[in-house]
Amino acid sequence: ILLDSKNEKETCSKSIFCVFVSEAEKIVLNVDSVIFEGFSGSPKLIHKTCSTVNGYPSPDISLKLTMVRRKSGCPDSRLQRQLRGQLRLLENDSREVMAVFSELSARLLSIHSDQDLIVVTFKTFEEIWKFLTYHSLGFINHCMENLFLDQSFWLYSQEEEETGIEVCINEKSLYLMYRSLLVQEGAFFVLGPDSLIRKIMAIGNEVNTYFETGTFTEGVTGGSVDGDMTMLSNASLEPLIPFHHVVSEEISFQEGDKIEILGYFIECMEWFLGKHEFTGQIGFVKTSHVKLDLPRNEPQDLDFLEAEELSFFSKEKNLQEVIHLLKQTSITDVCSVYRIGEFYSFLLHDTCANFKNLEANQAEEPTTEGKDSASFPNTEIFPPPEGPCFHICQDDVQASDIFESLIVYLNRKEYDRNFKNLYDFSYPFINSMFYGFSEEEQLVSFFRLAREAAKKAGMSWALARLCFLLGRLSVKKLKFSQARVYFEEALGAVDGGFSDLYFVVALYTNLAVIYLTQKNKEKCAHVFDKATSLLMGIPNYICSADLESDILKYALKRTILSQNKHAEARACFLLAKHYSARKQHEEALPFLERFQLLLNDLGLQNNLSNNCYFKLAESYNEKCLPHIVLSCIKVASSQSSSTLRDSLKRIDLVIKNAPKLYGMRKLRHILPSQAAPYLIQALSSVFTNEQQGLCSTIYLSLAKLYSHHKRYGKAIVYMMKALDSDVSAKPEETINYLVSLAWLYILYRQYDVALAILNAVVDSSWSNPQQLGIAYNMLAIALKRTNNTKEAAQSYYKALRLSEETDMTHNQAVALANFGALCLHVAASKLAEHYYIRAVKLFSKLPSTDCGQDFIQVLLQLGCYYVDGTQREKGRFYYEWAFLVAMETNHLESQLQAIKLLCQFYSTVVPNEAQCVIYNEYQLSLARKMSNKVLEGQILETISQLYLSLGTERAYRSALEYTKRSLGIFIDLQKKEKEAYAWLRAGKIYYVLRQNELVDLYIQVAQDAALYTGDPNLGMELFEAAGDIFFNGTWEKEKAVTFYRDRALPLAVQTGNKNTELRLCNKLVELLVNLKTYEESLEYARASLVLSVNLGNQLNERIAYHRLAAIHHHLGHCELAEHFYLKALSLCSSPLEFEEETLYYVKVYSILGDIIFYDLKDPFDAAGYYHLALAAAMDLGNKKAQLKIYTRLAIIYHNFLVDREMSLFFYQKARTFATELNVRRINLAPDQHYKSS
Repeated sequence: ILLDSKNEKETCSKSIFCVFVSEAEKIVLNVDSVIFEGFSGSPKLIHKTCSTVNGYPSPDISLKLTMVRRKSGCPDSRLQRQLRGQLRLLENDSREVMAVFSELSARLLSIHSDQDLIVVTFKTFEEIWKFLTYHSLGFINHCMENLFLDQSFWLYSQEEEETGIEVCINEKSLYLMYRSLLVQEGAFFVLGPDSLIRKIMAIGNEVNTYFETGTFTEGVTGGSVDGDMTMLSNASLEPLIPFHHVVSEEISFQEGDKIEILGYFIECMEWFLGKHEFTGQIGFVKTSHVKLDLPRNEPQDLDFLEAEELSFFSKEKNLQEVIHLLKQTSITDVCSVYRIGEFYSFLLHDTCANFKNLEANQAEEPTTEGKDSASFPNTEIFPPPEGPCFHICQDDVQASDIFESLIVYLNRKEYDRNFKNLYDFSYPFINSMFYGFSEEEQLVSFFRLAREAAKKAGMSWALARLCFLLGRLSVKKLKFSQARVYFEEALGAVDGGFSDLYFVVALYTNLAVIYLTQKNKEKCAHVFDKATSLLMGIPNYICSADLESDILKYALKRTILSQNKHAEARACFLLAKHYSARKQHEEALPFLERFQLLLNDLGLQNNLSNNCYFKLAESYNEKCLPHIVLSCIKVASSQSSSTLRDSLKRIDLVIKNAPKLYGMRKLRHILPSQAAPYLIQALSSVFTNEQQGLCSTIYLSLAKLYSHHKRYGKAIVYMMKALDSDVSAKPEETINYLVSLAWLYILYRQYDVALAILNAVVDSSWSNPQQLGIAYNMLAIALKRTNNTKEAAQSYYKALRLSEETDMTHNQAVALANFGALCLHVAASKLAEHYYIRAVKLFSKLPSTDCGQDFIQVLLQLGCYYVDGTQREKGRFYYEWAFLVAMETNHLESQLQAIKLLCQFYSTVVPNEAQCVIYNEYQLSLARKMSNKVLEGQILETISQLYLSLGTERAYRSALEYTKRSLGIFIDLQKKEKEAYAWLRAGKIYYVLRQNELVDLYIQVAQDAALYTGDPNLGMELFEAAGDIFFNGTWEKEKAVTFYRDRALPLAVQTGNKNTELRLCNKLVELLVNLKTYEESLEYARASLVLSVNLGNQLNERIAYHRLAAIHHHLGHCELAEHFYLKALSLCSSPLEFEEETLYYVKVYSILGDIIFYDLKDPFDAAGYYHLALAAAMDLGNKKAQLKIYTRLAIIYHNFLVDREMSLFFYQKARTFATELNVRRINLAPDQHYKSS
C-alpha cells in the first residue's frame, strides 16, 4: 500500500497487487501504487515455506454448463442435450470457444462434452482478476449463450418460459488459483486483524512477510519503512481486493457546536468541509472530532453521488442513427420487386378488415411532419458558455485597460460558470478566453503583469486565480518549483476563503500533486489529506491535474481499509470519471467495473446501475469485446426497467457487436436476433403521437426478423400491429403493409386469406401501377397453388403488362419466369422454355447485385428443364452460369444450390468422377463457411465413396482420409448409425490396402457403435456389411462366415426379417460351398429353399433347388442331385424369354447327363439328357457347347448303345465344330472318362 524503503522503489514503480476478501466476494483488481517515503521501524522477515509443486492448487478450472429455466431455476434436459451436442461439435474445432475465452481473459484447455465441462486456466494474475470481475458482474452466462445457442434461441425465449445457460464454477478452486498467481507476482498486500496493511514478498518457494507497526497515515506524515516490526500469525492474515492496496483553513469550534456538512461526509477521510452554523465560518473539520446528528431511523450511509455528477453516465447520445438503421432494415423489397413463385410455408392471421375501411378513413392525406420517428435532440448537458475574451496587447495604455477588466472579472468571490475553462486540466482558457498572442510565453508575461496589478490593487481573489493560472502554465512546461511558488502564493491570497469551492479544490489538488512530484514530504503532509477530502467530498468538482488520480487512489485505499463500500464506490466513480475525461478508457475500465460491483453489493440496481452498465458496454465496445458487450446489456436489462432510450441504446450496441460473433456467418441486411428482446422491450415504452412512426418501425423490424428465421406466425402478428399502430400512414403505405401481409399468408399456405387481401388491394383506387403489378403477381402465385391455372395465367399476364408499363425490367423478368413455371405446370414445355429464355435475357442485362438471387433461381429452373429433357449439356451450362452468378454476388445459399445440382449432374446424369470430386470439394468448403456440420459430414462421405470407386491405391488412401474426417463429424453429432458405417468403411479400405492388423479393429469399433444404439436392425445390417467385406474380397473369405452365421443371421431371425434371412442363407451357402464345407452348407441351402417357398419368390426357389442339387452332387448323392436339378428346371419360365435361360438349360442338362453317365453308369438315360442339352445349345447357337455334347453322344452311341450310324453322325458333327473351333483331336475312348469319374 505505502512502500518507501530505497530498495523497494524499483518494485513500487511497477503495478502492485493487493487482495481484499469480504464475506460477499473475493475480487482482484490492479492499481498503480502511489509512492511515499516515511514508514518507521526496520523490517523483520518471517519465513514460511510454500507448498510444493504437487501441493499447489489445481492448474485448471472447470466450468460446468447447464441449461436452466430462469424462473424456476430447474434444469431442462431436452435443451441440455442440444447444448451437449453443440459442445461436442466444438470439442474438436474449438477456435470459436478459444476466441470467446480469450475475450474473457482465460485460456481454454479442453472441452468435455460428455460431462458438459469446459476447462480453462490462467497464466497471470491480471488474467484471473479480469475473469473474476466478469464472473462477478454476471457476464459469463450470457457469453456462453451467444457462443453455443443459435440465432433462433433469442426469438423462442420471448414466447416460452425464458431459458438460458448457467455456468457453475468451483469458487474455492478459483480462489486458490488466484492466491497462487498472486504469490507468483512477488509482492502483494494483506489486511491484518488489526486493520493494518502488511506487505508480502514471495521469492522462490519462500514467503517473506513484512509487518509494520505504524498507523496507516504515518505513511504520509513521515517515518521510514525500517521502523519496528511486529510478527503476527500468517493464519490471521487474509488476502483482500487490488484497488485495496494502496492542511488557518480549519474551523474553530467547541463541544456542542453544530457544523453543516458541505459536500459529503466520509468517515474514513481525515477531514471534511463544513460550515459553522453560528459563526458562518467555512473550513476543514477533523472527521474524528464530530458526530453525525441523524434521526434514529435514517441510515448512516448518505448518498454518495450528486445528480449533476450522474451526467458522467447519462450524457445524451444522438440515437437518430440507430432509428435510421431500424427503418432501413425494416424495409423489404416485397412491395417493389416481384416474387419468384417458389414454395414457402408460414402461419398468419386474417386482416382484411383494416383495408376495407381505408378509403373511408383517408379522406385527406395527413402531413408527414413529425411522424417519422421519435425526436431525440442531441443536446449537451454542459453547453460551452460564451464567456468574456481578453486581447493580449503590448501597448501599455491598452494593456492597463485590459488588466483592469481582467482583474475585475477574476476578483469575484463566488464561482462563475466561465471559470470552468480556467480550472480544467486541458487548459481550454488558452484558446477560448485569450487571444492576440503568438507564443504562450507572451501569455505568461501578460499574467505576470496582471498579477502585479492585482497585488497592488489588493484584489485577493484575482491575485489567487492569476497565480493559479501561472502555476498551471509552469506545470505545463515542467517547471515544478516555479509552479509550487505560484500555488502557495495563491493559497495564501485566498486566506482560508471557500466561497469558490471549485477553485479551492483545484488549488489544493495541484499543490498536493506538486509536493508529490517533488517528494516534499513535510509540506505534503499538510495538504495531502485535505486535498483528498476535497476531491472525495465536493461533488462535481472540476478536474484540474493529470496526477489527480494518485490522490484519488490514496483515497480509495483508505475507503477499503475502513470497509466503507459507499465511500469506496465514490472513489471508484471519481477515478473512472478522471480517466474517462482524459480518454484513458483502458485505465478507467477497472474502476468502472468495481463501481458496478459495489452498486450490486449495495443493492442499488436502479437507474444509476443501469447507466453504469451502459458505460461499461460502451467501454467494452471500444475494446472490441463483443461477447462481453452483449452480456453487459443483457445483465442490465434483466435488473431494471427500461425507457425507450435505453432500449434503443441496447439495440445500437447489439447491431454493432452481434455481427462480430459470427465471422463468415455475418448476417446480411437483417437485424441480429439478439436485438429481438430489446425491440420487444422498446414496445413496452410509452410512445407519444410523434413517436408512433418509430413504434411502427419496430413492429416491422420484428416482423422481418421473425420472417427471416421462418417464424411466420409471429411475423404476421407484428405485421398486423405495425398496420394498426401507424394510424397516420398514407394510403400507399397502408397498401404496402397489406401486400407484405399477403405475402406472409402465401408463405404460410393460407392462400384464401392472401387472395382476399390481394383482391382488396387490386380493387382499391389508392393502388399505384407498381403496387398493382406486385399484387397481381402474388395473386397468380396463390391461384397456381390452389390449382386455378387459368386465373393464375390471367394474373401473371396483368403483372407482366404492368411491369412493362412501369419499365421495371427486373419485375418483367420475374413475371416471364413465373409464366414459364406455370407452363411447365401444365406440361407446355416448349412455351415454358420460350418464357424462361426471355426472362434470362432480361436478367442478364441487369447488374447481378440487384437481381442476383432471382436470376440464379431462374437459371437453375431452366437448367433443370433441360436436364430432365434431352438437352443435358444445355442444362449443365445453365447450372454453371447460376453458380458463377452466385459466386459473383457471394451468396452462399445459392452457390450451394447450384453446386448440389452440378454434383447430381456429374454423378447420375453424365457420370464423371473427377468433376464430381471437384464440385463436392467446393461444396465441402461452403458447408464449412456456413458451419453446417451435418452437410459437411454427408459431403465427406460422398467424396470418400467417389475416391473408392476410382480403384487405385492413391484413391483408396484419399478415401480413407475423407472417411476419417466424416467419422469425426458423425461422432461429434452423435449420429451412431453413420458413425458405425464410417468405421466399417474405414475397415473396408484398410482391407483393400492389406493393412490386416487394422481391419479387425475398425470392424469391432463399428459393431460396438451399432450395438450401442440398441437397434437390432442396424446391428443386423452392419454385421452383414462386415461379412461382405470378406465375402467380396480375395482373401480371408472364411471370416465372413462368422459375421453371417453367428451375428447377422440370429438378428434376422429375431427381428423376423425373412428377406434378410434368405439373403444371408444364400450368401452362407455360396461361401461354404467355396470353402468346400458341404455338410454345413446343406443346412443353409435347405433353409433358403423353405424361405423362398414361404416368401413366394420363384427365382430364389429355383436358385435354392440348384444349390441343393450341386451340394448333393458334391456329397455324392446323385439321385438327390438329379431330383433337385429337375425341380430347378421345372421352375423355369416357358417359353424361354432370354438367352441366359437357354444357356441355363444347356448347363443343367449337361450336368444331369454327366451325373447319369459317369456317376450312375446309365448311358441310355444320359443320352436323353444330352439330347435335351443339345437342343438348347442348338437353339442358342453355342458351338463350344455343341462340340462337347456331340462328343459325349458319339462316345455313348459308339461304345455303349452300339449304334454305328448315330455314332458316325455325332462324330462328324463334332469334327465339324472342332475344325471351326480349331480343336485338333477328338477322343472317343470311354475308358478315361469312366475312370476319371
